[in-house]
Amino acid sequence: MPSHPPIAHQPPPSVPSDPLITHRPPPSVPSDPLIAHWQAQARRHVVSVNGCRVCWRAFGSGPALVLLHGGHGSWLHWVRNVEALAGRFTVWVPDLPGYGDSDMPASGALQALLDATSASMDVVVGANTPIDLAGFSFGGLVAAHLAARHGNVGRLVLLGPAGHGGVRRPHGKLLNWQDAARAGDAAALDAVMRHNLAVHMLHDAAAIDPLAVALHTTACMAARFHSKHISRAGGLADALARHRGEQLLVWGEHDVTAEPALLATRLCEGQVRRHACVVPGAGHWVQYEQARAVNDLLIGAGPQAAPGS
Repeated sequence: MPSHPPIAHQPPPSVPSDPLITHRPPPSVPSDPLIAHWQAQARRHVVSVNGCRVCWRAFGSGPALVLLHGGHGSWLHWVRNVEALAGRFTVWVPDLPGYGDSDMPASGALQALLDATSASMDVVVGANTPIDLAGFSFGGLVAAHLAARHGNVGRLVLLGPAGHGGVRRPHGKLLNWQDAARAGDAAALDAVMRHNLAVHMLHDAAAIDPLAVALHTTACMAARFHSKHISRAGGLADALARHRGEQLLVWGEHDVTAEPALLATRLCEGQVRRHACVVPGAGHWVQYEQARAVNDLLIGAGPQAAPGS
């Protein structure tokens, strides 16, 4: 019989040592009570796949729902969604290889990241367990490829997915935060992160709150996998075509990474299993800025457009 990669379960919260977590932000990065709360609530699992340790967190109980974060992200991209979803599902959220508390995959290629994520998912969730799968941004492209590989994926929900190869509508230039981080300049780092959130991630200035800044800062500083060239290389439509389940494509109304109306038409026209939805008042990080609307969509209670619209 084939052997499975070993799985290590999270030690109790009272155990202070954790050899895997080596990518911590400096003390100048603000913490947030909500982050601490969900870190403590998580059932944490670490799977070793050919020497690459992939960290997963689980919440709640019920049918399996897997959530994949975006580039320069971590499982905390979903921190405003976990509570509502865990009331209906067993929610599984990894740090993708090369992000957060997970090791780098065997290489910087998409295939290596997919292999490690796929194998670790089979261990923690179960290779034959029916799952719904959702992905955000780069994680949306990853989710589409995983759904194409795994026959146990039912509903596939992609939020602002990368890999579409279409028009983008940038609102400004992203700034380099690394100099401020290396210098330990907390004020400069905070200013850069707020700027980058405003031009790329969030539409409403009010959404750029201390929690968003803390999440974005810690995630950026722990990211080692470079996804930008992969996200821009296309491949989304081909991956979607290989998945046979229901599909929902979601964009924030003001998502700078795409023209939602154009993409909805191009990707959904003539596809009876594929729907599109645009969430009003949201930018790219739609599940943070309009958490309740996205939670309803993931639960299946939210509005959906007709196929091909």
